[in-house]
Amino acid sequence: MGLDGPRFYKSLDIQKHVFRSVLERCAEAGGKILTVHSVRSVPAVLEMVERYLPQDRGTVVLHWFTGSKSEARRAATLGCYFPVNAEMTRSDRGRALVTELPIDRILTETDGPFTHIDGRPSESADVNTTVAAIADVRKLPVDAVATAVRSNLRFLLGRRP
Repeated sequence: MGLDGPRFYKSLDIQKHVFRSVLERCAEAGGKILTVHSVRSVPAVLEMVERYLPQDRGTVVLHWFTGSKSEARRAATLGCYFPVNAEMTRSDRGRALVTELPIDRILTETDGPFTHIDGRPSESADVNTTVAAIADVRKLPVDAVATAVRSNLRFLLGRRP
């Protein structure tokens, strides 16, 4: 769910209509966790989250976030979480972004089979590799990152009614 940019601009109005509807329904229900795509559409996604899903009514997890540092800061103030996969830590831009994400908003994701580790599709068992990559980028002990990610996940899940 979310918005997928340029290649899908022909359907962007429809995407926005559906996304708004989902956000509004989740706000009505309360306590929902939404995993959201924001491919080349971060500003529009954040605007819609801010407008249609109050923080006390639900939480957004921004799957494979590729926005700017300022967009990441805005998303964090909106209560969003950022799952990081190992592939995100391989580019200069990705490493810079991972360094800027608030540690209390980082989760992990493998996004297998679309990402690869050691030449093979990622799988859930690779989460420790992802944690180690985050620790390396942020220059933190692996245990500290693992503890933070577990704490973030527990907090996120604990917010559900």
